[in-house]
Amino acid sequence: MSSHNIINPQKPTKQAVLDNNELKYWISFSKIYQLNPLRFRKVLKHFSNLEIAWQADATSLVKSGLEDNVAQEIVAQRNDINPDDELAKLEKENINVVTTRDDNYPELLKEIYDYPPLLYYRGSLNCLEGFCLGVVGTRKFTSYGRQTTEEIVGDLARSKVTIVSGLALGIDAIAHWACLNAGGLTVAVIGSGLDWQNIYPSTNRMLAQKIIDGGGCVISEYPIGTMPAKFTFPQRNRLIAGLSWGTLVIEAPERSGALITAKHTLEQNRETFAVPGNIYNKNSQGTNNLIKQGAKMVTSAGDVLEEFNLQQTMDFTSADKPQPGSPEEEKILNILTREPIHIDKLVKQSNIKINVLSGILSVMEISGVIKDLGGKNYIIK
Repeated sequence: MSSHNIINPQKPTKQAVLDNNELKYWISFSKIYQLNPLRFRKVLKHFSNLEIAWQADATSLVKSGLEDNVAQEIVAQRNDINPDDELAKLEKENINVVTTRDDNYPELLKEIYDYPPLLYYRGSLNCLEGFCLGVVGTRKFTSYGRQTTEEIVGDLARSKVTIVSGLALGIDAIAHWACLNAGGLTVAVIGSGLDWQNIYPSTNRMLAQKIIDGGGCVISEYPIGTMPAKFTFPQRNRLIAGLSWGTLVIEAPERSGALITAKHTLEQNRETFAVPGNIYNKNSQGTNNLIKQGAKMVTSAGDVLEEFNLQQTMDFTSADKPQPGSPEEEKILNILTREPIHIDKLVKQSNIKINVLSGILSVMEISGVIKDLGGKNYIIK
C-alpha cells in the first residue's frame, strides 16, 4: 500500500504513486472551494497531470467540463496560492495526504457519488482496512444515551470493529472514548482543516491526539487553514457514512445532524441501525422514526455483529457475573440492574443506612462491579 508521508521522508514507507512535485498541485486545487469533488474529477480526467491544469488558462479549464465562472475563479484564486508553500505547511503540521491515485485510499469511500479526490489525515489509515461502523448521535445526550453508547461501542470495539464518528461533543465523543477504553481503533472525521488550532471543538483536541496515539486516525477533506463552518459538518457526514459498512444512530431528536449521516447511509446503500428510546423523550424521536422507516433496531452489539455475520471475539451472553464481597454487596447486586437506580431508592430497598451504603457503593465502583452514571444513579456493570 502507498501513502504520502510528506512529513518524515526518512520514515520507511512504500512507494507513493505521486511525488511531492505533483502532490502539491492536488493540495493547491483542494484550496479552491468552488472546485467540488465532481468538478475536481473532471479536471483530473482532462489533463495529463495537475501541474499542467494549474497553469492552464480559463478556456482550457472550461474544455475540461468546468463552468466558465468556476474556471475564472480558479485562475483568479491561484494567484494567491503557492503550491510549494502549501506543501511546506503540511510538513510543518505533520499532516499526511492520500489521493485517489494511491492504493490505500479507502475503497469503501470510492463507492459514494461525490468521494473527495484527496484526504488529509493524521495517524494511520490501516485502521480503515477492518470492519468499520459509523456511530453518531446528539450533542445533548442523556444518561441513557451515554450508558448505551459506552456499552454497545465498548463491546463492538472488543470485537475488533473500528468505530467511525465525528469528534463532536456528545455521543460522538463518548463513542470515541468508549472505543479507546476498550482497546479498539477509532476514526474521527472532522469538518475543518487538520491544523491543531482549527480542530473543532477545541475541547476534543486531546481526544484527537488519543485517537492517533491509539492507532486510529483523524481525517478531513478540507485543507489546513479551513475553519469549521455551518456547511462543513453536514458535508463531512457523508464521509462518516462512506467510510463505514453501516451507521448506528444513538439518541437523535427529529432535527439532528446524526440523521443527516443516516440519510447519507441510506443513499449509499449501507445498513442503518438505531437504538430505540423512550417515546416521551425528544432525543428518541429521531432514532424511533428511523426504526419505523426500516432501520435495524439495536439493543446490543450482537445485533450489529449478527447483521454482518461477523465472528464475535467475545461472548456477550456468558460474561462472568460480578461476585459480591460481603452480604451487603450481595443485597445491592440483587437490586441493581442495567436500569439506573438512585441511591435513595437503594436505601429503601436494601435497608442499609445511607452513610454505610455510600461507602459500600464507592468500594464496589472502584472494583468495577457497579457504575455511577451521575447524580448517584447506579447500574450493575
